[in-house]
Amino acid sequence: MRESTGGTRERIQAVALELFTEQGYEKTSLREIAERLNVTKAALYYHFKSKDEIVTSFVNDRLERIDELVAWAESQPPTRETRRELIAQYADTMFAGDHPSVMRFFEQNQTVLKSLTAGQQMRGRMMRLASELCRGDDSPGAQLRAALSLFAVHSSWFAVRTPHITDADRRKIALEVADELLARIGQPTGDGAAAGPEPDGRTVPGSGPAGDGAAPDGAGSEPATRG
Repeated sequence: MRESTGGTRERIQAVALELFTEQGYEKTSLREIAERLNVTKAALYYHFKSKDEIVTSFVNDRLERIDELVAWAESQPPTRETRRELIAQYADTMFAGDHPSVMRFFEQNQTVLKSLTAGQQMRGRMMRLASELCRGDDSPGAQLRAALSLFAVHSSWFAVRTPHITDADRRKIALEVADELLARIGQPTGDGAAAGPEPDGRTVPGSGPAGDGAAPDGAGSEPATRG
């Protein structure tokens, strides 16, 4: 049975990623990719005209998934549970299939990504995802925590250096750190001024997702003094 066009495309991506990882992006040629696939260069050109097109296909696949996640988040109330589910779905995407290898390639080839239009689009998509993670709380701290929660998922591939750690454990650690960051979003600050969403998505000044908002007239909102 003849292999489908989609199956051939995925095989090219997988083999190219192997060679990029083994030899480096710059040192890998289309001829070597074709040879490992046991196909002609003409057959390879049918799907990808250059190495840049192969890398762009990795990025586009990821952009599509991020767009799906953002669309889902926009349809949900801006609560802590929504944030936890969103970051969990994002982690599932990053830890599924060949995404771990793709993530390592991205990390090792930042210059290549920055030179591609698709790579430049990635930054905008990640900012949209971060915005959804802090929707309902536009404070600078919330914006930073949202971005750092995404970075916790990314950095788990190179920051966690424990030998023989499984992908499942790596994902668990990443989500634990991300959850610690997301838990602070929507919570009242020391002066009780931060806004937080109620379960139905409405924003109420001085309230957090757990319902521990400031008392009327600021009573009881003064932070405890540490010794």
